[in-house]
Amino acid sequence: MEVLASRVLLHPVDMQRSIEFYRDVLGLAIAREFPGGTVFFMGGGFLELSGNATAPAGGAIAFWLQVRDLAAAHHELAAHVVRAPRQEPWGLHEMWIADPDGTRIVLVQIPEDHPIRRDSRP
Repeated sequence: MEVLASRVLLHPVDMQRSIEFYRDVLGLAIAREFPGGTVFFMGGGFLELSGNATAPAGGAIAFWLQVRDLAAAHHELAAHVVRAPRQEPWGLHEMWIADPDGTRIVLVQIPEDHPIRRDSRP
């Protein structure tokens, strides 16, 4: 199987509220709009908001987004923080926020000396 592209599909409870959050609060750029949906650029992938849900996905899904400056993200997104920034035992700096439906978004800053920044291939 050859995977050519991918995106995460999220069915929000309130489409407009979710579009406004991802566009205006997180600042994700719109890649495409179509009747009943909006696709956002999300780093190296895409997030599609389409359809609607009768209940939030809650803890069934989470997004992991690497950011350059977690302190700046904390300042910018303070109203949406559900867990303050901290260094995890595995060495990454993480902060959690939530979208309007409570979907967790993990914002991660990778320290300069973290092994994930090194190419471990021989």
